Amino acid sequence: MLPAAHRMRQSAEFEQAVRRGARGGRETLVVHLTTRTDPGPDGPVVGFVVSKGVGGAVVRNRVKRRLRALMATRTAQLPTEAGLVVRALAPAADATFERLGADLDGALRTAARRARVAS
Repeated sequence: MLPAAHRMRQSAEFEQAVRRGARGGRETLVVHLTTRTDPGPDGPVVGFVVSKGVGGAVVRNRVKRRLRALMATRTAQLPTEAGLVVRALAPAADATFERLGADLDGALRTAARRARVAS
């Protein structure tokens, strides 16, 4: 499970990542990767956006649990000052755990590449 210290909670952090971050997308999700202006000592933070377009409450919560579990194993790969928002798209509701993992890895690679080019 993703530790609480690595969870994004403030709307300003979500807004910064989505507006200024490098974007990487796949069929089931989109990620926005940014460098935080006030990095904490705990390392990167990750936020999740799963709208009603994905499904009902049970489906949304299942998708969030899967994404949190996937990100728990990937936070060490992120820079310490990273802020990441993972936004689930409607196809995420029917995607397998493996598919979500593959899409997440691909989207992270794309966002990291674009972030390096932009800086």
